Amino acid sequence: MSYKKWVFVAIFLCGVGLVFGLSTPTSFARLMSEDITALEELVEFLASLPSGVTVIFIFIKNASALLLSFIFSPILCLPPILALTVNGWLLAFISVLVSQEKSLGFVLAGLLPHGVFELPALIMGEAAALSFGAVAILALFKKERRSLLLPSLKLNLRYLMIAVALLMPAAIVETYVTPLLLT
Repeated sequence: MSYKKWVFVAIFLCGVGLVFGLSTPTSFARLMSEDITALEELVEFLASLPSGVTVIFIFIKNASALLLSFIFSPILCLPPILALTVNGWLLAFISVLVSQEKSLGFVLAGLLPHGVFELPALIMGEAAALSFGAVAILALFKKERRSLLLPSLKLNLRYLMIAVALLMPAAIVETYVTPLLLT
């Protein structure tokens, strides 16, 4: 399957997560109150750091998530599938909670500036992980497919590196622009 088709699969999986996030009852947030508190503490901690350190932290966190998903994608493609659906679910669920507390405009101001870079990076990186993982799985079971493994790795690493590169402007915008829009 071509990389372009894997991009559509990644978009679909993220969309599935978004639908689940939008349909999750907000009362579920009570069960996640400790997680939400931990997330708020992380945001406060990041705000206390020098901006350059925050950019590096956000970039490393996001890049390592993509890289680990790619590395472990041959395990039934579960890491990229989970990354796409869980990120979609979290994005939608948290957006609903915040829009009820603040407004939809507040949510959009908080997401759109860096999301323009981060969401395509997620889709591109996870599509590369899905593509490579599928080829690796097929290579385990079909001897004639083993010759496709190295070319697939090289091609998908290129897409992965583009995705990782997009995470840097996302981290910069998230650190410097997003806080200005949310005050």
